[in-house]
Amino acid sequence: MEYKIADIEAAFNGHIIQKTGDADYTIKINDNQHTLKILNISTRGIEFVLDSQFHSVKYLDAGTAQMKIVVDGTPFTVSMHHSLNDIVYKNSGGGDSGDAQTALHSQIPGKVVSINVNEGDSVKKGDVVCVLESMKMQVSIKSHKDGIVKKIKVKATGSVAKNDVLAEIE
Repeated sequence: MEYKIADIEAAFNGHIIQKTGDADYTIKINDNQHTLKILNISTRGIEFVLDSQFHSVKYLDAGTAQMKIVVDGTPFTVSMHHSLNDIVYKNSGGGDSGDAQTALHSQIPGKVVSINVNEGDSVKKGDVVCVLESMKMQVSIKSHKDGIVKKIKVKATGSVAKNDVLAEIE
């Protein structure tokens, strides 16, 4: 996954290469391989050892593809895959072929945080139809075309799986 720290130009890539134990992993950040041991994880933060050095991360606030954290006492704003909204929009029916498609699909699993339209509402391509939360991040799901909301297929606080139909727009 691609990450970007606010106020720093370069983005970086990080992913898990291999799980080596219960809470032990081999990870790769850009082209460098590291060992990671997770000591404690909760809704407030995570403590871990990265390459034999202890680190503590506290979660402050999470929004659409962005998280405010404090790492070892230093505050950061991290954009997790800073183009996530564009990818979700494109893969949920947005883009060149969107006009022929009625169903607006979810490209991520998550919980429905809010529904921003009602059945019968007129929407423009790019309008926010609903907001999903996945892994403490909120992602706006946008209309893939201009049209009328024929049917809303989800309920607030409900869960959706990847590829579930969220709404029908004609």
